[in-house]
Amino acid sequence: MPGLIRRTLMIGGAAAAAGGLALWRWRAPGAKDIAYGNDPRQVMDLTLPRGTSPAPILVMVHGGAFRVGDKSDLAIWPEILDAGIAVVRVNYRLSGTAKWPAQGEDVLAAIVHLQREGAELGLDPSRIVLLGQSAGAFLAVGTALSLVEVGLRPRGVVSLFGPMDFSTMDQDMKTLGRTPQMGWTDPADSAESQLLGYAVGDRRAEARAMGPIGRLSQLKEPLPPILIRHGDADPLIADLQAKRLREAWLAADPTARVDYKLVPGAGHGGEAFETDPVRTEVLAFVRAAVA
Repeated sequence: MPGLIRRTLMIGGAAAAAGGLALWRWRAPGAKDIAYGNDPRQVMDLTLPRGTSPAPILVMVHGGAFRVGDKSDLAIWPEILDAGIAVVRVNYRLSGTAKWPAQGEDVLAAIVHLQREGAELGLDPSRIVLLGQSAGAFLAVGTALSLVEVGLRPRGVVSLFGPMDFSTMDQDMKTLGRTPQMGWTDPADSAESQLLGYAVGDRRAEARAMGPIGRLSQLKEPLPPILIRHGDADPLIADLQAKRLREAWLAADPTARVDYKLVPGAGHGGEAFETDPVRTEVLAFVRAAVA
């Protein structure tokens, strides 16, 4: 699996995404911490459902603009466990201590660990769905593409209000007539530029190529089903990023199942993504994907 690792943003909230501290931590009862690497950030936790094993897996990736956040920011919906699905929440190295591609490598390494050790943990590694919000969506979608490239296509992907092409984030905000609350992406001090180690606006082609949209333009493989949700009033990341993801997914695989909707009036995460109809739609998608 060395080649796989080499190919290798749920909500921290607007304050966390802007570089502040996470406001709370949610500890899942019975969650088990598992190290998938030697760095203190290379750890995930596992919450097993009640019922028979091996259980399919929902892998959740936290947001926080790549520079803050923690897996315990992510609430585990009891309906997921009630459906017999295990939940794995992944931490990864943050941009203040490790530049790209460390974050992508970490999430992929966590999946590789589940592939190798899952059976002993009571899991079915052949039935994995990846879910991410904000920066975590960028990482979840990118990890799914890495798995597709090596013939380990996941059962599904859930992308919630994530950036998908750094090179067009400012353009998309301007198209919508908005000024992003966290500031523009192109300058050297943006979260995205800090992740990459160079100003997005100075090396736009490189910034596009490393993200899901750029990678999809080079991919011609069968893709897993994907559910995409983005608030149409998002003040941080333009909802046009979600539209770009939908279009690129279908261009790469016209037969792929794409469930794409904008969430009316919703901002960057928040209650609209934790309640119906989004909650019911995500739950139904995950259940169907691992069935």
